[in-house]
Amino acid sequence: MKNCIDKKIYKWTSDNLQKFRQPLIIEEPLSIRIHEQAYLVMRTPGDELAHVAGFCLGEGIVDSPDDIDGIHFSNDHNTNVITLKLNHKKTEQIYKYSDKTQYINNITEPICGSEFIKDLPLSLNPIGKNHVVEIEKSLKLLANLSQHQPLREKTRSAHAAAIYDEQYNLLSIAEDVGRHNAVDKAVGKLFLTKNLNQGVFLVLSSRISYELVQKAARAKIPIILAISKPTSLAVSLASELHMTLASQAKGGGLLIFCGKHRFCNNLQ
Repeated sequence: MKNCIDKKIYKWTSDNLQKFRQPLIIEEPLSIRIHEQAYLVMRTPGDELAHVAGFCLGEGIVDSPDDIDGIHFSNDHNTNVITLKLNHKKTEQIYKYSDKTQYINNITEPICGSEFIKDLPLSLNPIGKNHVVEIEKSLKLLANLSQHQPLREKTRSAHAAAIYDEQYNLLSIAEDVGRHNAVDKAVGKLFLTKNLNQGVFLVLSSRISYELVQKAARAKIPIILAISKPTSLAVSLASELHMTLASQAKGGGLLIFCGKHRFCNNLQ
C-alpha cells in the first residue's frame, strides 16, 4: 500500500529555478465503524487494523483484545473503511462512552488542568511498573529513532512512535502523518498479538501532549521519551499516573519532567 507519492515541484535559489520530484506523504481519511457509531481520523495509509485497535484502546472503547469480536475492512476495494465488532458487554458500554466523549469535546467554559484530568472519561489508573532503566541506554533510543523512519527519510513529514521492552529491544514501530495515529498503530500491533504487556518505553518523534500520555497510560507503558518537550497538562497527568516523561536536552542529555525514580545512574 502506498504511503507517499512523487510530486513535481520547483526549488528556488538566489540564482535559478529548478524543477524536481519530491515525495509527499499521503494523508487520507479512515472511517472506523463500530456498530451504530462512526469515527473519522486523518491518517497515512498502512497498518489499518492495528491503527483501529490502538485507537479503540487509547480512547477507552476496548480494554482487552477479547473485547473485539471482529475487525476487518468493510470490503475488498475500500481500505479507508474499517468495521469493528465488539462483544455484547462492550456494545452496551459504547453508548455511555459516546455521551462522555461528546461532553468533553463540547466544553466551552474555561477549565483548569486538574479539573480536566479529573473529568477525563476513561479508566486511567496509576501505573505500577517501576522498572529501573539506564539513562544512557534510554538516550540512545531517542538518538536512534530516525534510523527506523524510512517514510520520514523520503518525505520529511512523518511522525514516528516506537515501543521498546525492558531490555531496550524494539517491539513495534509505526509512522504516520499524525503523531496520535503513529502511537495508535504501534500500540495496536502489540495489542492485537497480546504482547502489549512487554512495553516499557514509548519513544516519540513529536512533543508529548496529554492525549499521548493518555494513550500510553491505557497501554500501561510507564516511560515516554520524546524529541520535543511535553505540555504542562501532559506532565500533570503523567505525574498523577506515576509515569515518567523525558525529552532530549539541547546540546545533549535528557530533560526529566516527572518519574525520575525510574532512571538509575545515581540521580539525586
